[in-house]
Amino acid sequence: MGEYKNWMPGVRTDQLAMSKEWMQLLGPGGKAAAWNVPVDTLTALGSAWSAAQGALDTAVNETTRTPVATARCREAFAALTEIMRDIKRRYFLDPPLTEADYISLGLKPRDTISTPSGVPTAQVTVETYLAGRHEMGVKIVYVTGNPGESANKGYRVWYALIAPGEEEPGNPEKLTKSFYTKRKKDLIEFDFEDSGKRAFLAVQVENDGKKGPWGPMVSAVIP
Repeated sequence: MGEYKNWMPGVRTDQLAMSKEWMQLLGPGGKAAAWNVPVDTLTALGSAWSAAQGALDTAVNETTRTPVATARCREAFAALTEIMRDIKRRYFLDPPLTEADYISLGLKPRDTISTPSGVPTAQVTVETYLAGRHEMGVKIVYVTGNPGESANKGYRVWYALIAPGEEEPGNPEKLTKSFYTKRKKDLIEFDFEDSGKRAFLAVQVENDGKKGPWGPMVSAVIP
């Protein structure tokens, strides 16, 4: 349904106009051969267009408009749009069309330039919760920044395990293990012998290798 809304007109008369324009562009002397569109496909598009046009004429005519005619009109346009989707997917993407080609077909030219999302600036931390034996759940919590910003694609969760009596890390730079996740809630599994140790954790927002500032460090005992 999203594909339908993205490029195909919502009005039936406009759908007929678009499909007719396609037939003219792909017809005799057109670009069917260059775009590898088979003759059978053009024939199917023409038949679907004719059926949809006739069904619409019947459905809107005061003397022929009936519930059956309306249903047949819906079916005819569903068949037409299905053929158009198939043609677009199979022949208009490979080989690549030029910008002028897309415009002539009534389609929006493809955006081939990626939009840079920048370096993350948000700070996040984690809330820990009991998930199971030797397991610790972590929930990402934003300290500063907007979670919806495009730079906030994922999270690098750093941690270190400290046994009783061992020196605790004084800052996040001392955390030696990490994993990357795009989820706001995730799970860390520990070995059996890690039970009773204290896990120290800190998180950086990460975007294609670019990392944001450290968030506050937290700690919790491994169950």
